[in-house]
Amino acid sequence: MLICALAFILLAILPYNFTYLEFGSILFMMGIGGGMFGSPNSSSIMNSVPPQDRGVASGMMFTIMNTSFTASMAIFFTIVIVGITQRFPDAMATSLASIGAIHLAPILSNIPPTAALFSAFLGYNPVDAILGALPPALVSTIPHATLNTLTGTTWFPSTLENAFIPSLRISFIIGAIFSLIAALLSALRGKSYIHEDEVRKPGSKAYLKQEEYEKQKESRQGK
Repeated sequence: MLICALAFILLAILPYNFTYLEFGSILFMMGIGGGMFGSPNSSSIMNSVPPQDRGVASGMMFTIMNTSFTASMAIFFTIVIVGITQRFPDAMATSLASIGAIHLAPILSNIPPTAALFSAFLGYNPVDAILGALPPALVSTIPHATLNTLTGTTWFPSTLENAFIPSLRISFIIGAIFSLIAALLSALRGKSYIHEDEVRKPGSKAYLKQEEYEKQKESRQGK
């Protein structure tokens, strides 16, 4: 989970105009960290319960995992949407002022946060549709260069970035904190534990390990 925490931190400092190589490398690192933690952790949980209760333990474990996946998505989007709601009007006003179209701020600042977010995800600029719904007399007062900037492919994502990225970084930092907590709890777990019923079962891997341990112990005592 330390690898996952590092991946979350790298995602938090990643700029909005990242390259696919950077993003793919971080996701690959996160996948490695999750794989290295998930399988041993599940094995440790299953070995710590009696064989007859492992079906129940497995069901509880996967129920908790699926619930946490769903809850994490809800928490993630709540943080992002709340952050965009608070920052988007100011970011829009500042961006419009920089291109000399501050008089459009009351109109464009009313774009719903979810619409702005998913428009950016889909590569769609909602400003073009909004300007099309305005009176032609108002649109004609906008300079042609400013109009091209508003309806271009870079202005709206750059404006949304000022409201979206801070909230996204908060989500990634929270993910890093939870990963560090998971790593700490895993470290406090101690050495590998196998339930005594499995140890007593003749022919099992745990039984053979225990038998080997007893022989080594007797050999050391004989010396």
